[in-house]
Amino acid sequence: MTRGASPAALLMAVLCLALSYMAWTANMRPPTLLERIKQDGELVVVTRLGPSTYYHSGERDLGMEYDLARAFARELGLDLRIVIAEDLNQVFEILDSRRAHIAAAGLAVTEARRKRYDFSVPYMSVRQQLVYRAGARRPATLLELEEPVLVSPGSSHAEYIRRTALKLPGLDWAIDPLASSEELLYRVWNREIPYTIAHSNELTLHQRFLPELRAAFDLTKPQGIAWALPDYRDDSLKQAADRFFRRIREDGTLTHLMEKYYGHLARFDYVGTLTFTRHVTERLPKYRALFEQAAREHGLDWRLLAAIGYQESHWDPRAVSPTGVRGLMMLTLNTASHVGISNRLDPAQSIEGGARYLAEMKARVPQHLQEPVRTWMALAAYNVGLGHLEDARVLTQELGGDPNSWFSVQKHLPLLAQRKYYSRTRYGYARGWEPVTYVQNVRSYYDLLIRITEPDLLRVESSEAVPERPVYLAPEDPPVRLVSPLDSLF
Repeated sequence: MTRGASPAALLMAVLCLALSYMAWTANMRPPTLLERIKQDGELVVVTRLGPSTYYHSGERDLGMEYDLARAFARELGLDLRIVIAEDLNQVFEILDSRRAHIAAAGLAVTEARRKRYDFSVPYMSVRQQLVYRAGARRPATLLELEEPVLVSPGSSHAEYIRRTALKLPGLDWAIDPLASSEELLYRVWNREIPYTIAHSNELTLHQRFLPELRAAFDLTKPQGIAWALPDYRDDSLKQAADRFFRRIREDGTLTHLMEKYYGHLARFDYVGTLTFTRHVTERLPKYRALFEQAAREHGLDWRLLAAIGYQESHWDPRAVSPTGVRGLMMLTLNTASHVGISNRLDPAQSIEGGARYLAEMKARVPQHLQEPVRTWMALAAYNVGLGHLEDARVLTQELGGDPNSWFSVQKHLPLLAQRKYYSRTRYGYARGWEPVTYVQNVRSYYDLLIRITEPDLLRVESSEAVPERPVYLAPEDPPVRLVSPLDSLF
């Protein structure tokens, strides 16, 4: 008589079958969105042109959102394709039609947008502000506006003003269907319209070029700026983006990018901007060819060289300081001798000498530094000397900072004026706050010169970058149930 299998053997058989089924279904599950993107090898990001998002300067792609997207794609091991939308409405149209994986376009996280899209964790906070032009009466509340507020279509500003108008029936406002937020800021500055609404970071960036723009008051509490993704039940890409933003916040990468795009703006004031633009018209044309020639010979951007010249002398070839530096580039006697310049008051010689010295500083700062940090370090060395810069970098490391980060080094440079710190350095005392201010100012002048000399910086040259079909398909139908040989056993 044949005996049946023991209960333990039956249990073991059932467990083996269950484990086999689980392994089989795991191997047969459809790939996640992130896995499919990695299989394709390309991350597609839609953005819009603007100083806070994406723009092209010379041979470089720049912008906070661009740098973030590039770093994220690199972390995932993917190529990056940037899609440039004409306006915010098209940003969302491209996202809705699955022709981009992510929208990185300076998007504020609002209540209405959360109902339609998923958002990454925010990487910065901004406020919406009412903007007017200096010289006009500054309103204290929306109820004091005598003319309409114009906003751009698809923007968080349009969402805000539409919602607010329900509470303030007398509020006069309108949406300009063809204008971006940047265009409306320009029109306020040009006295074409009285008011618009802008994010605080965008207003700060534009005040460099349009210094009469003013914030009347804040309209909102801080709002997060984040990436938008389609409201999609597969959150693998969103989780990867959240991990990315947490990492760059913890390791200092985000701080570095904020310093790159916003760190030099606080020192630029209204009078300084007006004086600069006047000198660009009246003085710079006399010396532009000399800046261009010297820059070509030494592998520099002539606008950076011109920015140094403006910081040094306001492009005055006869400038003389009480300490003995003189000329358009304000060279010391020792520096002029070092770079082979005999007449510091000769504009051509002075500019050539400054170019030689800057090129030398760039060659002598650590070669592993990446741009633009390498240029900022070279500017600091140009001002305070390479030895003092190295002292500051060593001090930065000793105090737990990053000697390869300008954001970190500039915080420690002023310590070179304190005995407890400079007494242990190789080169001793230095007025360490001066190179910090110097670099901030030169960066501001350089940014202005880029904007002035590249008027098409924020224009779309082609619409060919917009994909004609989805880059991934959303599984709109419920998943098909898998049929396996094990189904009949359960």
